[in-house]
Amino acid sequence: MPAPIKVGFIGYGGSTKTYHLPYLLPHPELEVYAFFQRAEAPPDPKSQKAGSHCTVDFPTAKHYRTSEEFFADKDIELVVICTHTDTHSIFAEQALKNSKHVVVEKPFTSSSEEADRLIAVSKQGKSLLTVYQNRRWDGDFRTLRHIVKEDALGTITEAEIHYDFENPPWLRYLSQKEYTPGSGMMFGLGSHTIDQALLLFGRPKSVTAFLRVLRGIESEVEDSFTIILQYDTPLLVTIKTTTHTPLEHQLKYLVRGTKGSYIKFGTDTQEEHTISGKPSTDPSFGIEDASTHGLLTTYEQFDSKTQTYNAAEKKYVGKYPTIKGWNRGYYENIVDAIRGRAELDVKPEQSRDGIRLIELARLSNETGRTVPWS
Repeated sequence: MPAPIKVGFIGYGGSTKTYHLPYLLPHPELEVYAFFQRAEAPPDPKSQKAGSHCTVDFPTAKHYRTSEEFFADKDIELVVICTHTDTHSIFAEQALKNSKHVVVEKPFTSSSEEADRLIAVSKQGKSLLTVYQNRRWDGDFRTLRHIVKEDALGTITEAEIHYDFENPPWLRYLSQKEYTPGSGMMFGLGSHTIDQALLLFGRPKSVTAFLRVLRGIESEVEDSFTIILQYDTPLLVTIKTTTHTPLEHQLKYLVRGTKGSYIKFGTDTQEEHTISGKPSTDPSFGIEDASTHGLLTTYEQFDSKTQTYNAAEKKYVGKYPTIKGWNRGYYENIVDAIRGRAELDVKPEQSRDGIRLIELARLSNETGRTVPWS
């Protein structure tokens, strides 16, 4: 096996510790080598609480407090950027110009213009540029992609993709009143669902959006949104997030086609498992409880193990097992792409289109009209 790829993280907050390290660490071809964390290291890291500083959790890794020192380290091969959105573009460009591969936490950038510039910079060299669209590896989305690919639903005519939270505790931190690029729930939770919609169905013909503020303040920054995508075909795609949703279980997907439908409630288990302390190497990690499997209804039987015939409705109905969530697959692909063994799964152009869709959605809301893709 070749020497591990040396990874340098920018930032050591919840994103790094909860959404990246648990899925990167198990890979034998990746080495956590360095951190850029501005906070000074504690005098005695061994006496400090786990998670309080990178030197506490990774005592043998290098710790840099300035970007100049971090990017000057020629041994860093892959940079993972886990900072505030408005710094993504700056750090990504520095990394690319220092010939380092780059993973950018979502949202990719604050504007499609920034994304276009980064993509152009990456093409000037040999370094890979990608975005952490980890929700592509959620169990429920992997399941939806599978049944769509296997033509269980036929030609898709309508799809709803939700990411709803009922009065989430972090909503109180969304206190900004004036909009700036990169702010709002479309750049937050929407960066997941918009990516899923574009991956499944591609660029739309037009975008119509309705942005709302439900958190009890006057603000230009939305916490809830509905985006409607229209295509040259009869397909209609709706992407939704709301913070007021008194449901027992939150709706995730509702997809209808000429051969069947799929409806799914609940959310992927990997985040819950990580927060509870379960390692991603545990065989049960990412496996969803059967009670929340999605309902697959088809005119012709797709899965004999789970579907039974409903004579009254003349359809085959059953709870279709959710494929195991596998965020580790993201970093597996990164390694394979760097080693030349596979193509990059998350191409920066795809994430750029997600940012552009957000811009068009805001324009639609502001003007009160449907806007064409441009």
